[in-house]
Amino acid sequence: MSEKGRERGVGNGGESSIPDEEWERFLREAEAGTRGAPEEPSARARMVARRLREEQARPDAWRAHEPPRRRGGKARYVAGLLVAAGLLVVALNPGRVTGWFGGGGGGGQGAPTAVESTRPDQPPPTAAADQQPTLQQPFRGSPAARWADGTAGIGLPAARATGWMSKAQVAQALDRSRDFLAASSLDPGVLRGERPKRAIALINPHQKDVRTYLAAAFRAPSRTNDPLLLFSRFDKTKVRRVGDVVKTRGRITYREGERGAVEVTADVTFVYPVARVGAGGDDVERTIVRREIVMSWDDPAKVITERGTFSLLSYKSDTTNGGCGTYTGYLTPDFGDRSASPDDGPTIDPYDRSTSIEAGGRGKGGTACGTATRS
Repeated sequence: MSEKGRERGVGNGGESSIPDEEWERFLREAEAGTRGAPEEPSARARMVARRLREEQARPDAWRAHEPPRRRGGKARYVAGLLVAAGLLVVALNPGRVTGWFGGGGGGGQGAPTAVESTRPDQPPPTAAADQQPTLQQPFRGSPAARWADGTAGIGLPAARATGWMSKAQVAQALDRSRDFLAASSLDPGVLRGERPKRAIALINPHQKDVRTYLAAAFRAPSRTNDPLLLFSRFDKTKVRRVGDVVKTRGRITYREGERGAVEVTADVTFVYPVARVGAGGDDVERTIVRREIVMSWDDPAKVITERGTFSLLSYKSDTTNGGCGTYTGYLTPDFGDRSASPDDGPTIDPYDRSTSIEAGGRGKGGTACGTATRS
């Protein structure tokens, strides 16, 4: 118990040390607006609130608004009860209170969506057409408004001994796989266009084809050597992020792979609110990137690898409003200039996670540029 609690007359077990007769007098005097009524202790406030709720004569007085009286006693008393009740709600459910005020830039569109554990069977519902993003609410009108922030939106399964790894080693491999997603698609420096050094350090350096791809991707980006297949980067001279939050939804799964390896698959959608640098910087758009990456945590007794690194087995992505048909090494939102990207590909919903990424999307060797139904 705190010192403050004892000073307010809270006895052992949280009960008040003031007799019930004294508190009955307090109630009567407060009702009559008597000057000098005793000050309400915090623990007793909850007891009084409960008692008033049970009174049949005035069942709603403790939570109803009442205009101030000329005499200040009762007005202060009612306000004290409202504060006490409000603090109790905050203590029991702070997340709900945050939702009342539209916290997180989501636009107050309902309770957060539970972390994904299995593939959904349908896309999320569509918001009203007038729900456009703003600088203050960059995820407004998007299913991502209810998604979690950063790595909190990436579901991890329970670890179990698999292949050559013990349960503890599998748990570590899962954590490091999620670390790669954070370092490649959430790191603020990488999003500003910096080289993703921490992410690259987690990739097995003995994979010759991957080393060749990475070297070419940052030296001379092209359709076959596109860094955006694995990394999210914006040109900071042209594009700025709106806020510090990236919304995510996805999951990580694993199984035993070849030669007893632990094969980890990540399927995650990232939503980036952005605006132009300079003129027109108040117009907010969203770039949406979904990636499917398969990582193999190999047995070093059977595969040449380095401790704490994985081998890339496959990687592909779908990008909405990030540029299509251009390979600059950066995500390039069109900011309303739809003529910048051809639309000879399929129509897709970038928030639909009920199916796998199509091979013809912006995947390894993919060339199709489609039309997104929403952003």
